Amino acid sequence: MSELVEELKGLIIEVLNLEDISPEDIQPEEPLFGEGLGLDSIDALELGLALQKKYNITIDAESETTKTHFASVSNLANFVADSRRG
Repeated sequence: MSELVEELKGLIIEVLNLEDISPEDIQPEEPLFGEGLGLDSIDALELGLALQKKYNITIDAESETTKTHFASVSNLANFVADSRRG
């Protein structure tokens, strides 16, 4: 799972063009939105599209659980891993 966490950190940086941030700067449990990494709704959209494309998963933007999945890199890793198994 740690390999997927590191992969997701790199994807976040690449997709969102976070040039001043390295994967080591992103803590797995740190919030991605608000106080944590400071992402916004446009970032969530871009990240969601990248995840769907890279991992061939479906993300339901209307689902309340989607917010939980996008709360942190750890949550995203669990979601991607579960979706790929499912």
